[in-house]
Amino acid sequence: MVQAPFFRLMNNFLLLVLLAILPFLSNGQNVAKDSTSYFTQIKHTDKGFVFATRDGKFELQLASRIQFRYAMPDDQNPVNFDDFNNGNADNFKINRARLKIGGHAYNPWIKYYFEYELSQSNLLDFRVMVEKIPWLKVKFGQWKVEFTRERFISSGDQQLVDRSIINRPFTLDRQQGVTIYGHLKEKGIADFNYWAAVLTGTGRGATFNDDHKLMYFGRMQWNFLGREVPFSGSDLKITEKPAGIIALSGATNTSPYTRFSQAGGGSLEGFENGVAGQYTVNQLNLETAFNYKGLSWASEFHRKQICDNINNRTTRLGGYYMHLGYFPNQIIPFWPKSLEIATRYAQYRPDMEIDNNSQNELALALNWFFAGHKNKISAEITRFTFMDTSLPQKDETRFRIQYDISF
Repeated sequence: MVQAPFFRLMNNFLLLVLLAILPFLSNGQNVAKDSTSYFTQIKHTDKGFVFATRDGKFELQLASRIQFRYAMPDDQNPVNFDDFNNGNADNFKINRARLKIGGHAYNPWIKYYFEYELSQSNLLDFRVMVEKIPWLKVKFGQWKVEFTRERFISSGDQQLVDRSIINRPFTLDRQQGVTIYGHLKEKGIADFNYWAAVLTGTGRGATFNDDHKLMYFGRMQWNFLGREVPFSGSDLKITEKPAGIIALSGATNTSPYTRFSQAGGGSLEGFENGVAGQYTVNQLNLETAFNYKGLSWASEFHRKQICDNINNRTTRLGGYYMHLGYFPNQIIPFWPKSLEIATRYAQYRPDMEIDNNSQNELALALNWFFAGHKNKISAEITRFTFMDTSLPQKDETRFRIQYDISF
């Protein structure tokens, strides 16, 4: 019987993982006989199973994650008015199934990371990071660009079941290129992070550029209380000292695409599939985040300009979200310590020139953490409301529950 492509890919990928681990295992067999063996131990940490050499020069981290989800009446965020009448149906599904490989080679500051989506047979991330100098680090390969906090945070570390309605139109998603970044820390409030990148600008898995122009990206983040807020949802550590950030990000790119996703480059509603160099896209994001004693806050404010260089048309898009989470046990003693409540409001305007044309989302979620974000159940109810002066208002209420486990 001929195997399906998915299973062939899985078998090949798991074979590569086994080949990567075998040298550690073979060294481990000689530990008792040879005190100079490089093998030290196999252990499990928050990064998964860790294989390391005695001299510390090489380390391999192997982890996996599964999201199992139930949704009614539909799982996808509505994109246009027609999505409210598309014959929705309740569904169970494996939403994500990831295999992650990371570690360092030759020196602890030469790091690498790969991430593979098993359910869709996609290689998502492959990157190398040189991080010897805290204020001047280099990364090259393919990864999620740090343009928006919501997108950059792993789907396994979210406080709601998934990202908001503004993620689709504004994310840069995964790109290939090179970036420099670092942490500029002085006394008190003089604490900053920065990122500056040059990218191909044609999305995940692209092996070409449509023209001679590249994507340019920059982010400046001020840690105004002298402490960073990690790229992770929820204040699981119940932070004793407040931490807050204000960040400004910008990007410019000319390509056939008006949006990006895990699938690569694509088109927003109202835009035709482009040709080489058709769209010049400029966008900005103002971002905040704050953690303190179980309270977590995050927000993004977006503006995006799409210039159609063939049809001589310019469109301005806008959107924002506000997000709040809290562990009520901090003030209500009988409330379970592991139960968090979170809420989010988001609004997207696909054309800023049209008044009373908006897409709105209001969500409420509960998270029960068994082992932090590594093992949790999330339940969420969301209300979508679309308004347009030329169409009747449409709305929908959705319920989702998800179990997320990493090991």
